[in-house]
Amino acid sequence: MYFQTHEAFDWITPLGAEKYLWLDNCSLKAACPVSLISSLHLLALSRKTHKLRKMHSSIFTPISSSSHTLLRPNNSPFLGNFLPSKPCFSLKKRASLATTQALLSSTKETVLKDFQERRALKIISGLQNFDKDNVASVVTAADKGGATHVDIACDPELVKLAISLTSLPVCVSSVYPAAFLAAVEAGAQMVEIGNYDSFYDKGIVFSPEQILSLTKETKRILPSVTLSVTVPHTLALPDQVKLAERLEQEGADIIQTEGGKCSNPSKSGVLGLIEKATPTLAAAYSISRAVKIPVMCSSGLSAVTAPMAIIAGASGVGVGSAVNKLNDVVAMIAEVRSIADSFGLSANSRLATPEERALTL
Repeated sequence: MYFQTHEAFDWITPLGAEKYLWLDNCSLKAACPVSLISSLHLLALSRKTHKLRKMHSSIFTPISSSSHTLLRPNNSPFLGNFLPSKPCFSLKKRASLATTQALLSSTKETVLKDFQERRALKIISGLQNFDKDNVASVVTAADKGGATHVDIACDPELVKLAISLTSLPVCVSSVYPAAFLAAVEAGAQMVEIGNYDSFYDKGIVFSPEQILSLTKETKRILPSVTLSVTVPHTLALPDQVKLAERLEQEGADIIQTEGGKCSNPSKSGVLGLIEKATPTLAAAYSISRAVKIPVMCSSGLSAVTAPMAIIAGASGVGVGSAVNKLNDVVAMIAEVRSIADSFGLSANSRLATPEERALTL
């Protein structure tokens, strides 16, 4: 049995012949066989055990030894099953938990609203772009140019920077589910498993099994946070569709497509822009007809091809290098505005009715 004292939060557990000392409020600070503990430590252990036995039952609570949650990090009480179970919750804590869950639910509705209206425009700074000046420029361009969401690297400090510059929902991208926790606590409202381009440059690709595993782990850690998952363009189109269907079953809220990295246009100008967008447009068309959740068409898009993505069945578009590779924030704003205007979404038409936007399209 585990015993928790409200006095020191020390953890003591007999495990047959091998006994271990667990310290520091649910984190394993020291664990060693009793045979190696000095006589002084043994004496301290004996005294603490004796003291525990004499304490009133209201001061300590037995916890099942079968639970492994004591080894998990002590995170925010509203981030799902990732947090270790507590022996008891005060009414105040229960009320706070219920309130937080309601807020998260409301936040998810807000984040998904533009996708449900098929008018989402997410501007992406880059999964491994930690340049604060560039990220600030991209976020500013998204805000001033008429985007509905902004996607940045999974870093708490970048999240704080972003939310200081815009009221748009902030999405963070990573392939490490545990990294999402700190970013969400810092204010991120959406998480993305994807934007794999930087990994392709290193010869790293992701299998369907790996992506499903990352999705399950993320949902376990953050069950109430909006989750978008990118389906790799390295899969054949039928396999992309199958993976999208499985991701929907696992609880993904949005499927993101890609393909610009594998496209090498043979033409310049408008023809070249259409060629470059062909793989992601094909994926958006096929996947949107196989799943019920929103599909975001991303990678290789421009003002020329963004409207095509919506017509193909996407609920939104994601744009990265067309904006984040520009060196001037004014040019970035102009590019975002051009893309937003291309399918009737601009800074001046955010409040347009669905019928008006349909006429514009």
